[in-house]
Amino acid sequence: MSNPFLFADDLIAGYLPGVDILRGVTLELGEGELVGIIGPNGAGKSTLVKAMFGLVEVRSGTVTLADDDITSLAAHELVARGVGYVPQRANVFPSLTVEENLRMGLYLRPSAWTERFAAVTELFPLLAERSTQRAGNLSGGERQMLAMGRALMMDPSVLLLDEPSAGLSPANQDMVFDRVRHIADSGVSVVMVEQNARRCLIICDRGYVLDQGTNAYTGTGEALLHDPKVVDLYLGTLGRVE
Repeated sequence: MSNPFLFADDLIAGYLPGVDILRGVTLELGEGELVGIIGPNGAGKSTLVKAMFGLVEVRSGTVTLADDDITSLAAHELVARGVGYVPQRANVFPSLTVEENLRMGLYLRPSAWTERFAAVTELFPLLAERSTQRAGNLSGGERQMLAMGRALMMDPSVLLLDEPSAGLSPANQDMVFDRVRHIADSGVSVVMVEQNARRCLIICDRGYVLDQGTNAYTGTGEALLHDPKVVDLYLGTLGRVE
C-alpha cells in the first residue's frame, strides 16, 4: 500500500523487560479501511493494538498517523489526534448511566455533545433508548455497543478494537460485526483484533495473520479466507468455505 494512513512499522514491544511479545510486526491501514488481525492465542494480536495505542512499551519501530510519529504517545494525546480504542474487558463504567459513559468519551470536547450524541445514536439507536440506564445492567452486546459508541464520541479517524465479539451470543456477534463494517463504511479506519477468524475475514478489507509475534500472512480478507495454509493452520475445519 502506498502512503498508509496508519502505519505500524517493524514493532518490537512487550510487557516485561527482556521479553518481546511483538518481534518486528508491521501493519498498514488505509483511510476508511477495515483491517482484521487474527492468529492463535499468544500470537501478539492484542499486544499490537495496545502498542499502537501507547499502552505497551514500544522498544523499537514506529507508529505513524498521516505521516506524524505517534509512537508511545499518552492515551489522551492519541484520542485528541483522532485515535479511538475499545479494550476487550472493562470497557464501560458500570456504575454510570449510558449517557454518562458517552459523556466520558467526549471529555476533551464537551461542547460537541449534541452533535456527537446524535451521530453515535444514529449508529446505535438503542443507546438513546437506554440513555438513563446504568451500564452495569446492560447485556453483553449492549455493553459492547456502548463501548464502541463512547470511543466514537470524539469522531475518531481511526478505531482500534480488541476482540469486540468476545463472550457474546451468536446474535450479538452478528450485530457487532455488522456495526463494525458500518463504522468502516462511514469513513472511519478500523483495526479489529478477532478470535472469530472466519467472521473477521468475511467482513474485513484486508487481514493480517500473526504468529509468535511476527507477520505470518497478509492479504485481502477474501484471499486469506480461501488460502489453504491459513485455513489449515489458523481457521481449522470450521473455517473451510465451500
